[in-house]
Order: sequence, then C-alpha cells, then structure tokens
Amino acid sequence: MFAGKRLSKVFHSISPLDKEWYKLTLNAHLQELLKMKEHLPPGISIIKDDNLEEWQMDIKVLDDNPLYKDQTYRLKFTFGSKYPIEPPEVQFIELPSTSDTPRPIPMHPHIYSNGIICLDLLSSAGWSPVQTVESVCMSIQSMLTANNRNERPPGDAEFVSYNKRRPRDIAFMYDDDNV
Repeated sequence: MFAGKRLSKVFHSISPLDKEWYKLTLNAHLQELLKMKEHLPPGISIIKDDNLEEWQMDIKVLDDNPLYKDQTYRLKFTFGSKYPIEPPEVQFIELPSTSDTPRPIPMHPHIYSNGIICLDLLSSAGWSPVQTVESVCMSIQSMLTANNRNERPPGDAEFVSYNKRRPRDIAFMYDDDNV
C-alpha cells in the first residue's frame, strides 16, 4: 500500500507527456515481472517483488566452481522512473549467518565487500533497454561461474570506507575482462 501511495504522488506531480511515458514504462515493467513469474532460468528466484521500485532476487551458480558451490546470493534491484531506458541499480545484499536464509556477498574481483558490482552492463554506457532483470541475473551468474580468483577488487577497503555514492553514480573503469 505504501509503495502505491508513493507512486501515486509521483504520478500526479509530473507533466502530461511524462505521465504517458511513465504509464508505458510502468506497464513494461509489470509485464516483465509477470513473464518472469511464469518461467525463470535455473538458479534464479524472485524473493521480493511487492512494489515496482525494488525487487530482490536470489541467484545460485550452477556449475561446480568451488568458490560458489552450495551458496545462494541475494541481489537488490532498484528501478528508477526511466527503467528500462536507464539501467536499474543492482547490488548484492548480505543477510547475516544468524538469519534463516544467510546470504553472503560473493568474493569476486569485480564485487566490492559492500555488494557494489563493477559490471559494464550495469552502467549507462553498457546498458541496453532490451536487457531485463532475468538477463542481468544470468550475466551475474556467468560472471561468477567464470571466476577463479578468491579476491576483492583492488582498493576494496578504501572504496567501501569512503564511497558515499549510489552505484549508478560511480564511474568505474572497465579494464579487466579476464574474470
């Protein structure tokens, strides 16, 4: 109910042309969710989808990569009003080992310990409106599957300590495509 009221306030505060655009993107977003609920690829689960501004997904790596064997990870998707034209913010979130469903942040040279993912696909330059939540989850599964380095990105501790920007506002340098 709260999300519906917030969306209603946003809707009433925008211009008529923007309202039409908002209706179209909202409908596309809803259609994407309904399609995903009918069929998801193996290793991907919808955990939270009670509003169209934020979803949570669980992903598993399906091969025998020892770094990720028997692990499940939680992704948070935050959608702006211009999704799917602009990418969602996607970040791993941690659920403590004391919870009913513990979810660690995976070790990977492109994943910071606060869950921020350095992946070209998630940047404005690398994003395409044909991408979906499902294709992003599959890309992240693939990124984890291909990795064999049990390490964080260089400068992880400093980045996590000092970065106060949202993932979409970070200008990553994509110079390592070996993992």
